[in-house]
Amino acid sequence: MKKLTASVFDKISGITHGFFTREGEPAPLVTLKQIHSDKALIATKPWDGDQPEGDALVTNTAGILVAVKTADCVPVLFADKSGKVVGAAHAGWKGAIGGVLESTVAKMESLGAKKSDIVAAIGPCIGPQSYEVSDAFKVPFVAEDKLNERFFRAASRPGHLMFDLPGYVVSRLNKIGIGEIEDLKRDTLSDEATFHSYRRATLRGEKDYGRQMSVIGIAAPKG
Repeated sequence: MKKLTASVFDKISGITHGFFTREGEPAPLVTLKQIHSDKALIATKPWDGDQPEGDALVTNTAGILVAVKTADCVPVLFADKSGKVVGAAHAGWKGAIGGVLESTVAKMESLGAKKSDIVAAIGPCIGPQSYEVSDAFKVPFVAEDKLNERFFRAASRPGHLMFDLPGYVVSRLNKIGIGEIEDLKRDTLSDEATFHSYRRATLRGEKDYGRQMSVIGIAAPKG
């Protein structure tokens, strides 16, 4: 089972995490029915019955893993430096501009975390060199903040732009006041051997696509 890890969590005792590639997924996990929203939930144990809808999970309960699924959207893992609160967010462009990162941090704060003590890692997602969008796509981003123009550049096709989704996510995390941010800078679309990609499958006209899991948790006490 292969996974990528982020060094930003190395100094936090008792945290386990991983951005898993297409070659393996861990189980059991606490996950959600993801809907590209700003909704973050607190998990204290595996769900009874169906998964609730939402796009981020946080926990301060040792022994469970919270996880999100992605296939081009940005997976963001969070941990408080105390090692007592962690979170995972699914940040596609809709969720990112809608506030899913802010909702995740707010839930972590409700469990005792402090913004300045939260570290975050951005896992494999569609890179700025791969994410082509229409000219109209940038309208809500620029309406939100004119400085968001910097996340767009001209594409080779007329009427299209290249969008830096992970860069935009980093900017929102910075605005929140996250203490430390690490971007693994792994492009899901271009690295077919390692990652699933919704955009790659769509361009090829394939009927379905796989997903990666990104997980984080607080290790259960030994003994």
